Amino acid sequence: MTRLPMCAIAVIGSVALALTTSVAGQGTARAALPGADVAKAFLATRMTKGFTPPKTPWGHPDLQGNFTHMSEANTPLERPAAFAGKRVEDVTPAELEAEAKTRLARANRERTDHAAYLVDNAFAVSTRPWLVIDPVDGKVPPMIEAATQREATRVAAAKGHGPADSYLDLSLRDRCLLNRGVPDMAIPGPYGNSLQVLQTKDYVLIRKEQIHDSRIIPLDNRPLTGVRTFFGESRGHFDGNTLVVVTTNFNDRIVFNGSGPDMRVIERFTRTAPHTVEWTVTVEDPGTWARPWTFTIPLAEDDEQMALEYACHEGNYAVPNILTGERASEAKK
Repeated sequence: MTRLPMCAIAVIGSVALALTTSVAGQGTARAALPGADVAKAFLATRMTKGFTPPKTPWGHPDLQGNFTHMSEANTPLERPAAFAGKRVEDVTPAELEAEAKTRLARANRERTDHAAYLVDNAFAVSTRPWLVIDPVDGKVPPMIEAATQREATRVAAAKGHGPADSYLDLSLRDRCLLNRGVPDMAIPGPYGNSLQVLQTKDYVLIRKEQIHDSRIIPLDNRPLTGVRTFFGESRGHFDGNTLVVVTTNFNDRIVFNGSGPDMRVIERFTRTAPHTVEWTVTVEDPGTWARPWTFTIPLAEDDEQMALEYACHEGNYAVPNILTGERASEAKK
């Protein structure tokens, strides 16, 4: 297992220290967090028999390493039609194997059709039938009426604007501001599925490939600043062998499956085998869904799948070329 050099730990510690100015605010509550019972029940089915999770020298569960979830790059978030009426535990190994072959063949057809070769899903084996484990039907709860209206307002506000009238009309991804936020970064994509976890006594740092920043998560339950950012504000603590990370204060430009600005995300990281960490995510937003919902995904430790620098801006002419192309198209009309 790869360990962080002491010099790097010192750098991370100094950077984190610079971010810890104490301000008045509301701390992260450690009681009654949504998804706890669901996560514990699921982990009981995934924990390797006889396995004792390792500890750091200072006594915290050791989650450090280079990981990937590329195996699930073809796994859908919700239960697919092929498994209608089934729960996750009802799917037999033979059924999953057959479905995984179908997904892989579909991914490779799409890869060939779009001439996209640098992808993870061309090799993904799909060890899970789907990712949502709560509700038991494997479906994201329907949006409440207020959220539906909010989504309609967003769509209406975009009317009258072309997709490239201005750089402001382009996506955060096109503009290299944010590729995938929280909790979207937990869902595998066609590529960019590597992740690194680093730990010190006071912080956990998570680096995700294709993400333009690192998540520095304090473990001291310090007050929240109330500042809304792309990644929100995270606070972490350990519950037995599980790292629990609670994130709030997302800005209004982060929308996950129709979420609103009051979304709260509870992530749980648990080492279930010598080279496997289960990443369980509970999403709560009463302004969007009538109940919290949870999905989970395995992270496989693999030092050949390192999270390399994603230098999005360097040599990136996407924004000027998109805008130039749109002006040229308009001139022909």
